Formats: sequence, C-alpha cells, structure tokens
Amino acid sequence: MAEKVVIGNATLYLGDCRDILPTLPKVDAVITDPPYGISLNTDYSKLQGSTKTFKPIHGDDKDFDPSIYLSLGVPCAFFGADHFHHSLPAGGTWHIWDKRPQSKSNMFADFESWWTSWSSGPSRIFRYQWVCGVHPGVTPERIDHPTVKPVPVMGAVIESTKFQTILDPFMGSGTTGVAAIQLGRSFIGIERERKYFDIACERIARAQAQGQLLPPEPVAAPEQQTMEL
Repeated sequence: MAEKVVIGNATLYLGDCRDILPTLPKVDAVITDPPYGISLNTDYSKLQGSTKTFKPIHGDDKDFDPSIYLSLGVPCAFFGADHFHHSLPAGGTWHIWDKRPQSKSNMFADFESWWTSWSSGPSRIFRYQWVCGVHPGVTPERIDHPTVKPVPVMGAVIESTKFQTILDPFMGSGTTGVAAIQLGRSFIGIERERKYFDIACERIARAQAQGQLLPPEPVAAPEQQTMEL
C-alpha cells in the first residue's frame, strides 16, 4: 500500500503512480517533468565542481508513454516533451525554457521544452539561467536530485493558468509542489523513490509554513518572450 502524507493543501504519495492514479480524486491539471526515455547519465562526479553520483532515473531507459496521463481527461503539461513528441496528440502549445549561463560553458542542454495539451496562447520563451541546480547570484537551495527544476520556472507554468488542483505524478524532490503551494494552489504529488519523497515532504512543509507567494530565495521571475513558430 502506498504511503500517504498530507501537508496542508498538499497530499503526497510514496509509490508507483500507475497504481496510485486510479485512487485519486479529480484534479484540474497534470504538470510534470517525467522520465524522458534518454538514459541520462546521472554520474555527475566528473563535472567541474561536482562530486555527485545519483541512481539512474527509474523508467528513463524506455520510451515515455504520456497516454495514461492524457487519458485522465484533464489538461497536461509535460517537460522534455520533445523526446516523446511522436506520442503526443496533435495540437497543444510548445514553450521553451532558455537556461543558458552568460559566462561559463555547460555540458547540459542550453534549453528545455515543454508542451501543454491546452491552447495556452502564443509559444513563449522563459529565460532563467540554471547550471547544475544553481541560479547565478543566488545562494542555492541544496537539493539532492539529478534533474531538479527551479521553482520560478515551474511557478511560471502554474501561474499562467487558473488550475486549482495540480497533480505531478513524477514529483521528484517536490519543485512543482513548492511552486503550487506558493501560488495558493492545491497539490497532489507521487514519487516512487523514498529519498526524493522525503526531500519533497520537507520542502513542501517549509513552503506551507512560509505561506508566501515568492520562492524562499530572492530570485527574479523568468523573463518571457513570444516565440514565433
């Protein structure tokens, strides 16, 4: 049986999302950063300034199938959707997160894309520098996860909608939940790895206690720019 933790207006589950999804109440939207199916090398020990080695991401060694989440019948937003675009239905809107640093080389991609199943207006470019989990000039929140996303980027996705209850079936360290709580939304998160689940519980509890709309670090919101396709 899945472990369930309720923290204010956030409900978190430890377990496999495929088992937990049928038991959930109705949500307004799915916003998630799933495994992309790219077999990401999570040994970061050879990166400059890093000694981290993470477990391989579960499910990242096979193609991601978005159909189970699209079949919930609610709007969906998937980060990394360019890696499984052939499995997405026609329509929707593509956006870009430009994370390029200004002054140093970076072995990671210069940008990431996400796709929304709903028509969310023109495609946008969100500019927010991010190198190995750090925004330049900001004291980093130390999060022990290989693919952590910045709260302001996930917050920009949520803030652009009126969805009140957000589901992230690949919660990881809880960034989507932190952003949702800071924006006054309800959140349901699912994570199968105990280590990341515990980190998510701690971060979301801290966000609940702070009770504010801004991230805990003094970071600027991502710049937005219309992208012509």
